[in-house]
Amino acid sequence: MPDTRTPTAVDPSAEAIDFVRFCYLRRRVGWPELYDEMCAVASRGLYHGWGLAELSEHGIGFSLFETPALARVAADVAREESERRSTSAIPKPAVTH
Repeated sequence: MPDTRTPTAVDPSAEAIDFVRFCYLRRRVGWPELYDEMCAVASRGLYHGWGLAELSEHGIGFSLFETPALARVAADVAREESERRSTSAIPKPAVTH
């Protein structure tokens, strides 16, 4: 019998990544504060009106066994957003003719 307590590695759906990004952009905080923000967003249906059931259908789970995968997605999103902000802050050289 497989050990159901161990989370399996699953690639997050685009919707799951978008949800985490939505929450991260609301409050640019790290883990575990971002987890708290995601719970608040889910409980209020602030992302497309989705609650816990809808988010679960898209691969977002808030249980103890699902949080490691959620934390990985959150870390990836935070890193991507940080990189995006740092590259957009670099002024582009003026083109002269």
